[in-house]
Amino acid sequence: MTVIFSWLVYGRYVLNSTPTWVEQVSLLLVVLIGFIGAAVGIHKKTHLGVSYFRDLSPLPLQIIFDLIGYLMIMIFGAVMMFYSYKLAIFKWSTEIPLIHLPEGLRAIPIMLCGALILLFSIGHILNYVKNIINKKSSERGYK
Repeated sequence: MTVIFSWLVYGRYVLNSTPTWVEQVSLLLVVLIGFIGAAVGIHKKTHLGVSYFRDLSPLPLQIIFDLIGYLMIMIFGAVMMFYSYKLAIFKWSTEIPLIHLPEGLRAIPIMLCGALILLFSIGHILNYVKNIINKKSSERGYK
């Protein structure tokens, strides 16, 4: 993005010829960076969450709330992946103005983000269940 906008400033103020493709390419990059950042937030567990009622609940309910939360995020990722795939297919025959690339490219980062959210959520669920099993086995004295 820095290189692209540097070229925009150089073209506009030094060459006196504004490159018209910069806006469309930067929009593609912003979508890519934003959605990849959202998937990383799910992976690192820094996404927005409300844990007030979960924290007030007894431990068995906390486990259920956590699993339901991961399951809902997993479903959201799957829906996001599926419908952005359909959008990419639908828009593939249309061109993005000025850069002559398929309009469906705009949906690819969303689809990738949905797939990553789905995978990261499955990983969180498996890790959570594994930790619960390990905790119970250590309480019983198993090693």
